[in-house]
Amino acid sequence: MESELKKTNLNRKRRARRLRRKVRGNETRPRLNVVKSNKHIHVQVINDETMLTLVGISTLSKEFRQTEFNKKSKASGKQLGLKIAELSIAKNVKKVIFDRGPYKYHGVLAAVADGAREGGLEF
Repeated sequence: MESELKKTNLNRKRRARRLRRKVRGNETRPRLNVVKSNKHIHVQVINDETMLTLVGISTLSKEFRQTEFNKKSKASGKQLGLKIAELSIAKNVKKVIFDRGPYKYHGVLAAVADGAREGGLEF
């Protein structure tokens, strides 16, 4: 059982590494990173050149904590996308590179991306 878990984690890290070889954020186009756990979603805008997180939000944030968007779902993913777009436009970031990590572009990740596009981000 333990070896299966190790194999799964190794495969997940390989997929993320394979994707991130091609996806690098810079000052003009930072990386929009999405991480999902079993219960929550975390979204960050990262400048890889200076190793800085410009903006970050998750379903654990104060503004989502007491709402129906405090767990992982498509609706909360869309709201996170809208909010990250609003925060990053306030920081003068309009173009980003979408980093899906080891996850498929499907379901919650697609909802985050759609919300960010509706909010005004270009990718």
